[in-house]
Amino acid sequence: MKPTRKCNFCGKEFVARSGMQRYCCEECQTRAKESRKKRQRDFMNAVEPVIGLQCQEYLTFSKAAVLMGCSRQYVYKLVGEGKLAASRISSRMAFVRKADIEKMLEENPYHRVLPTQRRMKVCVPTKGKPRSTEATGRSQGTEVLDYISGEEVMTRYKVKKSWLYTTASRNQIPLCRIDGRNYYSRRHMDVLFGLSVDANDVKEWVTAKQAEELYGMNPGNLHTCVYRHHIPTKREYGVTYYAKEQLDALRRTDLLSDDRYITVKEAAGKYGMSTANICIIAKKNGIPTIKVGVRNLIMRSDLERIMAARMAQYGSYHIQPQNM
Repeated sequence: MKPTRKCNFCGKEFVARSGMQRYCCEECQTRAKESRKKRQRDFMNAVEPVIGLQCQEYLTFSKAAVLMGCSRQYVYKLVGEGKLAASRISSRMAFVRKADIEKMLEENPYHRVLPTQRRMKVCVPTKGKPRSTEATGRSQGTEVLDYISGEEVMTRYKVKKSWLYTTASRNQIPLCRIDGRNYYSRRHMDVLFGLSVDANDVKEWVTAKQAEELYGMNPGNLHTCVYRHHIPTKREYGVTYYAKEQLDALRRTDLLSDDRYITVKEAAGKYGMSTANICIIAKKNGIPTIKVGVRNLIMRSDLERIMAARMAQYGSYHIQPQNM
């Protein structure tokens, strides 16, 4: 029985006519030869531009991208951020010196961060101050950051992995990658999620929809109020929660159930006036109004005193116009 072989191109088994035969047919042999020539052409097309750039001092952005092995848009980004020097000679032509590329790479050496424990502290340069020579040491102009792993971030802030990667990149959260795992700055994550206090200390949370209905606010007002007054928030699986106790203290919802106060709408119905007239009377007589959500509250005793005086003087709550 004659031995069989596998074709080096298509992988089919065939009976070889000689010990040197590697392909099952002439078509596979021709296609294999064309494939080898194509790989050679692709290799030369990739190598020749780089070889030609080695002897050029001034490079366009496209050639600089080929030399650095990155995209042309990334070269524009480096130039825009001031990390790479470039010279513009016209409105449509700019050049980058190869010496400036080498200088940029020399000024930004790679430092690998080796954690000694799960929660590590890394020294990073602050904006506008000199760079530290050691990644884990202290020096003037540096800030020590507390880093936590991506798994801990997802567990603590209740977010998905895809959301974490996208949001951390968009908000430029400091991170370091060690042994295939990402570690993020704890302080920057707290700022991103709005956690000014420990989430475990907050007893009751409300969603955005519940806060809007409870306090009579629209989404824009709620966002502004939370931002200005630093209301503790947390985000779990795409849903934002707000600390109810802090919102209650800010919006003073307890006054709605206090018999000492009456709303402007209730006062208008009681005395047969419009809400605008009640507000004007309160302003002229120095009665302070308290805004709770979309409601305005007035001290009941002060309003009754003013309305009683109007009744005694004019015989009615309304002032009768004088005849001319």
